[in-house]
Amino acid sequence: MEKEQTSPEVETNEDSRYESFPTWLKVIFVLMTSVGIVISVFYLYSIRISGVVINQVTYFYVFIAIFLPGSILILPASKKKGARRIRWYDLFLALTGFCIAIYFSLNEYEISQIGWSRPPDHYKLILAILFGALLLEAGRRLAGNVFLAVNLLIGLYPLIADRMPGILYGKSFRFADIVGRNVFGYDGVIGLPSIVVAELLLGFLIFAGILIASGAGSFFLDLSLSLLGKYRGGPAKVAIISSAFFGSLSGNPLANIVGTGSVTIPAMKKMGVSRTYAGAIEACASTGGILMPPVMGAVAFIMAGFLGVDYSVIITIAIIPSFLYFFGLIMQVDAYAAKLNLQGLSKEEIPHFLSVLKEGWPFIIILAFLVWGLAYMKWSTYTPYYASALMIVLSSFNRKTRFTVQKFIDSIATVGKLLSQTSAALLPMCFVLVGLVSTGISGAFTSTLISATGGNIILILLAGVIACYILGMAGLVVPAYIFLSLSMAPAAVKAGDLNILAVHIFIIYYALIGGITPPVAPGAFVAATLSGASPMKTAVICMRLGVVLYFIPFFFIFNPAMILQGPLLESLYLFVFCLVGIVLIAAGFEGYLIKMGLVESWLRPFLVLAGFLIAFPEWRSTAAGFVIALLALPIMTWRKKAVAEMGTA
Repeated sequence: MEKEQTSPEVETNEDSRYESFPTWLKVIFVLMTSVGIVISVFYLYSIRISGVVINQVTYFYVFIAIFLPGSILILPASKKKGARRIRWYDLFLALTGFCIAIYFSLNEYEISQIGWSRPPDHYKLILAILFGALLLEAGRRLAGNVFLAVNLLIGLYPLIADRMPGILYGKSFRFADIVGRNVFGYDGVIGLPSIVVAELLLGFLIFAGILIASGAGSFFLDLSLSLLGKYRGGPAKVAIISSAFFGSLSGNPLANIVGTGSVTIPAMKKMGVSRTYAGAIEACASTGGILMPPVMGAVAFIMAGFLGVDYSVIITIAIIPSFLYFFGLIMQVDAYAAKLNLQGLSKEEIPHFLSVLKEGWPFIIILAFLVWGLAYMKWSTYTPYYASALMIVLSSFNRKTRFTVQKFIDSIATVGKLLSQTSAALLPMCFVLVGLVSTGISGAFTSTLISATGGNIILILLAGVIACYILGMAGLVVPAYIFLSLSMAPAAVKAGDLNILAVHIFIIYYALIGGITPPVAPGAFVAATLSGASPMKTAVICMRLGVVLYFIPFFFIFNPAMILQGPLLESLYLFVFCLVGIVLIAAGFEGYLIKMGLVESWLRPFLVLAGFLIAFPEWRSTAAGFVIALLALPIMTWRKKAVAEMGTA
């Protein structure tokens, strides 16, 4: 039996403390969110107000004025229990952030036309310092002290860049100039961070909030149950599929773990899955949600902006790798269930498929509409607004999904929480961007990395993997991507003549491994808290279950056909070989092979090796893998037959 453990640092509910707000503060939060949504729609659709269209700088500061205070209010200053009450300083900081951002919006002309990148007086410098400090505090409340340290170290680096040696040498700036560029410059907070949150991502967060409030989470769980509940390990497979759907919409692994894990983990434990394994399944599935089209996470929108490509391109290249990742999870769970003889749910416990569709058909239509709008119509950031409006219309035809006044208020509150949390994660990225770009260190890093590795592409990529892991283990997927897309990505593309899309999605994949890899593994630790398991044991199991995440990025780096950047026929046969390889890898790890039964311990490493070689996108490796498999499988069959004959003798 496993000893129950919970982490005192992580609560089992979500980080948002909205539910603990007094009524008057809930009303203000919902009203402010509503105003923010309306202003955003007016800006994005260029709707005139008294004959005037809202310009970009004004809009960004007003957006921050609304959702930066929201970040301060919904995120407690500490993760410890008892810190969820709203304190006087929370209200003071929120009001201060609102007033400063509104002041900046009213001075838009001077900021954009005359320029405040070097604040013109001490008063404006002090306001900018306070504003920057509030951005950092919101990020700290969301992601912790490591996030704060990364932003501070890189953000203040321009102070000493000209005194640093070698690769770290760069152009230096005065403190006032650094503050000005971060707060007022187009390479600062009103640049890429605001573009991503307030333009690219906003509509999808509104869409996600409406879906969540309308009961999409329950629908995906019921749909998964109706499809997979009867099979062995049914609830575990349901956890994987439902978390994939929900995670694609939320784009937040930790929120996804809490949202779906509170239902799926108890169901898995009830079926007989160990608490450690149940937590690991949920952590891996929720982490992979970011990789799952059609929505994916915020980092995918940043990638589209960085590369100047349509978001439909990002969706397309993510299809095969994300499918392989979840296929690997399903295969391991199936082998685990077969090995322990864990049966599916009874017929009475499984919702009827047609009944589920009858109740939740609006969600199917909406998701199909979203994919159609993104991939075919190429409506880009306008798509989720149309989808949100259609969702509200379609929901009126169904009693369960129909929007009541309370459900409408709940959806606005959910949107406010999503926007506030996302703003806390992305707006402080201005410090990383300014620190890397202004000093010129990103370009120098590229040249030095190529020189130091002798242009060896493997060493360059391994250096990137290490950097991704270090940043990603604190949940810093966005900082990892921004830093490495400016430094390692150009070096890899230049040294190896690699596909630029493959390199960028490679970074995203490896930034995610930190969430499920010891020693920190925040996703595994949150899931372990829900399941009552050992966090470190859960993280170790996560590494095994999520094994595809560790090797598949190298595969598509060296053969972009795996991300549909090559001949379609080549993509197809590589995909099939990967499926075969993953089946063997899962059998080797779990000790059970479909149609063959239990695998003896000494044979399991050979199956893992054979599976890896078959999946590797190079014909000699694939051939070697098939040879090993063709030698191992007859031995397994012979041994199984010999054991059976001995048993009947």
